[in-house]
Amino acid sequence: MGAAYFYHLTRRPLVETLRMLLGKSLENDWRVAVRGTNAGGLQQLDQALWLGPEAEFLPHGIADGEHDADQPVLLTTAEAANRPNCLMSVHGAAVTAEEVGAMERVCVLFDGEDEEALQTARGQWKTLKDAGASAQYWSEESGRWEKKAET
Repeated sequence: MGAAYFYHLTRRPLVETLRMLLGKSLENDWRVAVRGTNAGGLQQLDQALWLGPEAEFLPHGIADGEHDADQPVLLTTAEAANRPNCLMSVHGAAVTAEEVGAMERVCVLFDGEDEEALQTARGQWKTLKDAGASAQYWSEESGRWEKKAET
C-alpha cells in the first residue's frame, strides 16, 4: 500500500521540485504520471522539463501521443496509459484514496504562495485522511525538505 506525500512549495519553483522527484522516481525504476488540470499547464511543464540540464534529462511525453504506454513519465489530465507506479498531482489535480492504495507513491505538489492551491491541498489531505489513506506533509520552509506531519 502506498502513501500520499504532500509537498508544500515555498522556496523552489514547481518545475525544480518536480525534476527532483521525477529523477528519484526513475532511479527507483518507477513509471510516473504527472496529472495536471489543463493542457496549457502541462505544455508549460513539458517545455520546462525539456529545457532542463542535459545531465538531468527526464524522458517524458504528453498524453494522447502514439507511444503513451511506453513513456517512463507521462504528463496527463486524466488516467495515465503508461501504467504508473507513482502519480504526481500538480495544479490542484484530484487524487483518490484508491490511487494512493494502488501506487507506490502519490505526490501532491502545491504552491504555498497561492491561497487557492493551499485550500485545495488541505481539502485533498482531509479527504485522503478521512478515507484511511496514508499521508505525509513535507515542508521546505527551513531550506530543506522536512516531514512535518503524518497520518
